[in-house]
Amino acid sequence: MKYQFIERYKQEFPVVVMCQVLGVSESGFYAWRKRPVCQHKREDAQLIENIREEFHTHQGRYGSPRIYRELRDGQIKCSRKRVARLMREVGLCAKCKRRRVMTTKRDPIHPVAPNVLNREFRAEAPNRKWVSDITYIPTAQGWLYLAVILDLYSRMVVGWSMSSHCDEELVEKALHLALGRRRPVSGLLHHSDRGSQYTSQAYQLQLEQSGMIVSMSRKGNCWDNAVIESFFSTLKEECASHTLYASHDEARLALFTYVEMYYNRIRRHSTLGYLSPFNYERMGNQPTLRYV
Repeated sequence: MKYQFIERYKQEFPVVVMCQVLGVSESGFYAWRKRPVCQHKREDAQLIENIREEFHTHQGRYGSPRIYRELRDGQIKCSRKRVARLMREVGLCAKCKRRRVMTTKRDPIHPVAPNVLNREFRAEAPNRKWVSDITYIPTAQGWLYLAVILDLYSRMVVGWSMSSHCDEELVEKALHLALGRRRPVSGLLHHSDRGSQYTSQAYQLQLEQSGMIVSMSRKGNCWDNAVIESFFSTLKEECASHTLYASHDEARLALFTYVEMYYNRIRRHSTLGYLSPFNYERMGNQPTLRYV
């Protein structure tokens, strides 16, 4: 691997310096260059370039399973284990998820609903089960709050809203967007935590008028809403963990681009057989988002 490193960077650094730093001889390096390269190594070298291209295309968000799917769909023959091995060898590692911080607070005066969802996170069709929650994105201008509604059938974000205030209006706007896009029939299950934004009289009235079944997580149990918790963890790591946005407007643009253009339409989801939410619904001949 030392000789390969020197070969790769010989246009940027003097060979003699790299040989000294890596503890190898110049003569050994040049002798290695003259040896015929076996077919397998040539294929590995080409595959590494393909892997690097996909890795950087997705800004380091993809690990070996998703990289493998991209290569396979691009008609590049390889195995998942080979992709994982080569990624380890060249030090390509997907961004890791971090634990999120709770942002909602319960109002003891507001009534709460039972956990009807009961961790049944699969849906047979779109607009059968929606889950919702709030998170925050740090910026130099202060926290920007993000409310999201996610369809459990395809894991598609069907509604979202952003604001500098974590209040009822934040979640109401996300709900309005989801209803306008999907226009669900009565009987849709809406699940959230017991935060005061979701238990408020105004929000509950909107759910009732839309014919929704209300479900809420048990007190202090984040696993009851695990799918959207996982989504927020992914969003923060892939979109916000390595950047401090200078303003709310800058963060809004980045979040909009990530959710609408990347996550919904491009990012492969392991639960969906490594299809994007958009492609999963399209291949199932089901309606997708309507832009209104």
